[in-house]
Amino acid sequence: MNVVILSGNLVRDPEKSYASSGKAIARFTIAVNRAYAKKTEGGQDADFLRITCFDKQAELVDKYLSKGSKVGVEGRIQTGSYQGKDGNTVYTTDVVANRVEFLDSRRDPGNVGFDAGDQIMNRPDFEPAPPPAMSDEPVIPGGFDEIEDDMPF
Repeated sequence: MNVVILSGNLVRDPEKSYASSGKAIARFTIAVNRAYAKKTEGGQDADFLRITCFDKQAELVDKYLSKGSKVGVEGRIQTGSYQGKDGNTVYTTDVVANRVEFLDSRRDPGNVGFDAGDQIMNRPDFEPAPPPAMSDEPVIPGGFDEIEDDMPF
């Protein structure tokens, strides 16, 4: 199983590009605070993790996120390597996002998050059903018989 869930802040604006197939790709880095029982001298340490997302998710990340935005990311770890300019092998570790959620309270609640399936509840045209009407009469679920008042306890 390869699943990671992160929460952090963007350290710079997302970078969007397109693959030769026309598929949108967005890359951004988030700072994720480390939890310690005792804080270090300089405050709380953080890990800086590179996130990659594709297609509509990449377009939305590019449009709505910017440096400092707080996000939640669910995805998978992907490792890779390439030859650097000096000829040495450079190893990489990235998170490929399946879902990105905006966690800033200042964002529009209609755009709080999105995933690869473009969930219906996050679409701007989604309108939740009204709550059921309230009644003064108690609701007793089926299958319960009336309880006698002269119980021995």
